[in-house]
Amino acid sequence: MGKYIARAAALAAALLISGCTASDSGSATEPGPAPSTTAAAPPRQAPDASSSSEAAYAKWGLKPFPAPPAPPKVKPVRTGAGGPVPVISEIPTNDKVVFLTFDDGAEKDPEFVEMMRELKVPFTMFLTDAAIRDDYAYFTRLRDLGGGTGVANHTLTHPNLRTLGAAAQQREICGQQDKLERTYGTAPRLFRPPYGNWNEDTRAAAARCGVEAIVLWRESMQITNMQYQRGDRKLHPGDIVLAHFRGPQDLKGTSMTEMTANMLRRIQEQGFTVARLEDYV
Repeated sequence: MGKYIARAAALAAALLISGCTASDSGSATEPGPAPSTTAAAPPRQAPDASSSSEAAYAKWGLKPFPAPPAPPKVKPVRTGAGGPVPVISEIPTNDKVVFLTFDDGAEKDPEFVEMMRELKVPFTMFLTDAAIRDDYAYFTRLRDLGGGTGVANHTLTHPNLRTLGAAAQQREICGQQDKLERTYGTAPRLFRPPYGNWNEDTRAAAARCGVEAIVLWRESMQITNMQYQRGDRKLHPGDIVLAHFRGPQDLKGTSMTEMTANMLRRIQEQGFTVARLEDYV
């Protein structure tokens, strides 16, 4: 892990890059063991989950996050019901939680899979077909981590949707819905327009394609620090945080895994934990 800390320190003064702004089995009964005349072995102790978590986080230079609160019984963002598709940048909640999202899919860092498998931090992937089609399996591995990873729509080719007519917008959104459903088994419920650019044609197309919410963001992670939209330059309860699948060429020599460790550190420093976006929308 020393390499991550060393690299992060060396890059503290690097220029910030711009963001993409603008899942029952039954049980069978088996016969019990035959009686034994030997003394029973002492019961095995269950592993200490807390110690295991601390060791996993320490490997990446982090401390474990507090467990997020239980998901709300009623989701605070209402979708469907025949109304307009909601457009959100944050989740209405008083809990000190934020939500992690990663866009595009150009970088396919195997260490990122290892990190997220060990840390079990929930996140949502907004995927663009043009960026992921050369390695759909990479994102299958991420989806199958079991930590609450979600697959969401980020268009087929990453255009500025405001420059396209209604029919072209629908092709971009519905086309990616279809591809993601065929590839990963479920049609996404959430959509993010590239660069955060959308208009009412986007909203109408999203609804026709089965999207339930358009998701923007409040903060975007750069290399070592976040870029904030609010003047106080702080996280707020319910903020949605944007990051990208990007590698050293775009991150001034920093890996995606190192960038993610920096992002998690910034979140911890402000006393927040990470929750699953799909539990609230």
